[in-house]
Amino acid sequence: MEKLILNSEIIEPKSGNVSKAIILFHGYGGDGKDISVLSNIWSRYLKNTIFICPDGHEKCEINPNGYQWFDLSKDDPNYILEQILIAEKKINNFINQIKYNYNLKNEDICLSGFSQGCMISLNVGLTSKENFNSIIGFSGKIINKEDLSNRLKNKTNVLLFHGNLDTIVPPNNLLDAKDFLIRHKIRVQSKMIQNCDHTIPVEASSNALDYLKKNLENN
Repeated sequence: MEKLILNSEIIEPKSGNVSKAIILFHGYGGDGKDISVLSNIWSRYLKNTIFICPDGHEKCEINPNGYQWFDLSKDDPNYILEQILIAEKKINNFINQIKYNYNLKNEDICLSGFSQGCMISLNVGLTSKENFNSIIGFSGKIINKEDLSNRLKNKTNVLLFHGNLDTIVPPNNLLDAKDFLIRHKIRVQSKMIQNCDHTIPVEASSNALDYLKKNLENN
């Protein structure tokens, strides 16, 4: 078994049998432990699923105790795109390790993330040569529509959630992402959570679990 190139919180199924994986990507300034809380409930119902929650490959510019998937210190779209492409390469290598270690295919893997983690999940998930099982995003957006349009390679199903009171990543980004995906004939479901800011509320987590039970566990 290869040592993973990204430090990760790993929650293995109690059954000991791994047939599915959910890779959870944290937000800007967070870490794998932060996002791993989603596995606390999900793992009770997804019996043969391993949860892998990596730390970003870089220390966060504004929070030295946390990590980032790409740098946001410069308000320069070209610079941000360069950083995203670097992150994608790292994450793709990381996913290949997971597939090798647990004998999995893309169709056995759900990519999920919060905020910046949602953004990178969409980029990585939709530019792969093969469909993933699904992409589940919380409070994110499409980072660079023109770039992603030119690099789309699959039709992975997408589920998106956003809080209507989010001031960090404004909620109109949910509608923009949904429109983008529909225009590219990618199946997408979405839900705007009322009275919710930049967080993952119980309602979104529960709805995501229902989706996973239908689309991952029974696949």
